[in-house]
Amino acid sequence: MISAFANTFKIPELRNRVLFTLLLIIVIRVGAHITVPGVDASVLREWFATEVNQKAGGSVVALFNLFSGGALENCAIFSLGVMPYISASIMLQLLTAVVPQLSKMSKEDGGRQKIMQYTRYATIALCVFQGYLLALTFQNPASNPMLPGIADTIARIGRDLVVTPGPLFMVSSVVFLTAGTMFLMWMGDQITDRGIGNGMSLIITVGIVAQLPAALIQAWRIFIPAAGQASQVSPMVLVLLIAFFILVIAAVICVTQGQRKISVQYAKRVVGRKVYGGQTQYMPLKVNYAGVMPIIFAQALLMFPAQIINMAFKNSPMANKIAAALSDGWVHYSLYGVMIFFFSYFWVATQFQPQQIAEDLKKYGGYIPGVRPGKPTADFLDFTMSRLTFAGAVFLTVIAILPQMLTRQLHVPSMTAQFFGGTGLLIIVGVVLDTMRQVETHLIQRHYDGFLRKGRIRGRSDLSRSGRGEAVQQSALIWAYVGVALLVIAGMAIYLAQQFR
Repeated sequence: MISAFANTFKIPELRNRVLFTLLLIIVIRVGAHITVPGVDASVLREWFATEVNQKAGGSVVALFNLFSGGALENCAIFSLGVMPYISASIMLQLLTAVVPQLSKMSKEDGGRQKIMQYTRYATIALCVFQGYLLALTFQNPASNPMLPGIADTIARIGRDLVVTPGPLFMVSSVVFLTAGTMFLMWMGDQITDRGIGNGMSLIITVGIVAQLPAALIQAWRIFIPAAGQASQVSPMVLVLLIAFFILVIAAVICVTQGQRKISVQYAKRVVGRKVYGGQTQYMPLKVNYAGVMPIIFAQALLMFPAQIINMAFKNSPMANKIAAALSDGWVHYSLYGVMIFFFSYFWVATQFQPQQIAEDLKKYGGYIPGVRPGKPTADFLDFTMSRLTFAGAVFLTVIAILPQMLTRQLHVPSMTAQFFGGTGLLIIVGVVLDTMRQVETHLIQRHYDGFLRKGRIRGRSDLSRSGRGEAVQQSALIWAYVGVALLVIAGMAIYLAQQFR
């Protein structure tokens, strides 16, 4: 792996892409600390430190702050993150599948560019709406039931969250928040085109990783308190969480890399003195074809309904109960799981086209052994992909929901729990694997070893047959050894901390 990182900077194009991506990541993190004019960020940071980060479970505010990379906690211009763009993308994809005009446009030349343009227009509209709600929350924080304890924090500090409330603050905040999200969207497109990896996914991942140091410090204070203080959580919970952390990473890697190979036979064609075809190839169908997109889509749609209900019906007890149920509890988990299932199949339905694949196979003389060409081939691919998608959707749902429920039972704070399993860890591992895969593609194209290959370069046919399988087996053994070592080290650290406290 060290040689693979060294080889990355030997290729000028790949080196420029990596450096360009790192430069934009720095800009993104700087923007997450630029406060919206007129807001005292120290008030909200104090509220997060005392009321949100210390509580168990995953509230909507904590998740929103996590996905914005801590920008909400800093009242920054990037507080909305890229969620408005993702929500707009969901709406346009749904409309493309339903509206015949948009469906026809998506298949025409230049149609995708027009749909992307409509997506940007919808993003601006969502930014204005969500920015207004966020600015209204900044101006009147005590009236929002989703910010419990904020009034006590303001009274204790003796300063208001907004220095000079009024129409001018509302207008300027909406403008700054909308401009920040549009700037993030532009940087995400630049990373996708001129950098490495998927820009939007990397922005979300960088924001989540940026919260890791604070989460580790908080975990240390909780599990290993100062002298004279009682531990809030049993130290054995830390060992269980580390084991769960390793298990989730191993499971995500296995499911993300898992695929079913459909054999495709090509008929022999004699053109002059040359013989074409006659060989057997494989069509890989991934188990988790949608990746982390169903998780991101579901989070984007679940973040704002509770806030909208609270804004529309401020003094209604029924509205407060509905908002609380949507934010946490079995209603939240049920909707979350249903949305993950829906978006898993929705992503496959929009990105995987079995009819087109069957026509291409028939056109070039290919067929699946035991399946007739044409419509039977399309039906076979659709049936196979549906079964694989069901397995991937079940995995995503369990990984996303089970850790949240466990942490509520184990009384682990939400900020710390996000990095020991669940949505945050799933997104991090999935995006890192996708980025490493793209880097490895650049390396292999220029005859360098990738991240999962070692030793001298062999023939391309040898790599395709045995290199991948050996690499996966070696990676699994390495993860097993690392997991055992971490468990032993964690147990020894807890024992020594208790003995010499």
